[in-house]
Amino acid sequence: MKINSDVQFAIMAEELKTLKKKEHKSKSKTSSSKRYQSDSEDEKPERDSMIAAKHCQPDPYHHHRKERKSKEVTVELPHFHGSNDIDTFLDWEMKVEQLFECYHVSEERKVPLVTLSFQGHALHWWIALVRDKSLHHEPAIAYWNDLKSALRRRHIPSCYHRELMDKLHRLNQKNISIEEYRQKMELYMIRVEIREDEIVTVAKFLSGLSLEIRDRVELLPYRDFHELVQICIKVEQVLRQGTSRSSYSNSYSKTNYEREGKSLKEKPRENPTKAIVLENSKKREKHERKQEPLSKTEPDIEFSPKQTSCEKLSEPFSGA
Repeated sequence: MKINSDVQFAIMAEELKTLKKKEHKSKSKTSSSKRYQSDSEDEKPERDSMIAAKHCQPDPYHHHRKERKSKEVTVELPHFHGSNDIDTFLDWEMKVEQLFECYHVSEERKVPLVTLSFQGHALHWWIALVRDKSLHHEPAIAYWNDLKSALRRRHIPSCYHRELMDKLHRLNQKNISIEEYRQKMELYMIRVEIREDEIVTVAKFLSGLSLEIRDRVELLPYRDFHELVQICIKVEQVLRQGTSRSSYSNSYSKTNYEREGKSLKEKPRENPTKAIVLENSKKREKHERKQEPLSKTEPDIEFSPKQTSCEKLSEPFSGA
């Protein structure tokens, strides 16, 4: 019995210890909560004042958001009629992307804006495409890149890039100006979407120049492609001025020559036999003019047609 009482006493002592620990924990929690409440009550007016100040201060991005929304609403894309001309379609595509970037058009609004710009055959094609996708249970076109690829498949043939690369490699200046030659080269490179080093572009540009300009430009220093183009334009202007001056001097000398009464046309060549006959006739006339006074003093001598020259001289003088 004594052992049982000792065991019960030990159990009761342990239970008392656990109860004391629980009371201590509960007291510490209540004290911390009260302390937090007091701190929060002290900081409450400060928090309220900060919240009020935030609401009173203007949002710096609020004005920009309003401007973006207004710009997105007022943006107008150029109309597209579904032309088969590749250059017309690519120019329209470049203009649309430029407007999207300028007005910060969101991705979900690009496709509706582009489809609103369709007119004529382009609108008919779009309606047929939407109908086919709904019939085949395919997802609708919701992004501008997907719509752009669909438009390119319709309006640009598969051999277009190959032909354009061929035109770019065979491009020469020929009879066009330097500026036109540069514009053609840049347009072909944009269409083909070539990204190459500037050294390659410079070599390609020089290979297509005319020989007169290339021989002069290759000896001059230049830093980049744009400076090379400017030098070529100056050389072209100098060559044109030289040709215009030479043509002007030739025309001026011709007019002066004609004013002096001398034509540049060659005189017609005379027949040599006619010239000899004329010279002989002139000599005879001169000779006859010299002999005219002698014939007046001397008596006339009649010659018979049958007499020779020796017989005429041997006959006696009739007046003797």
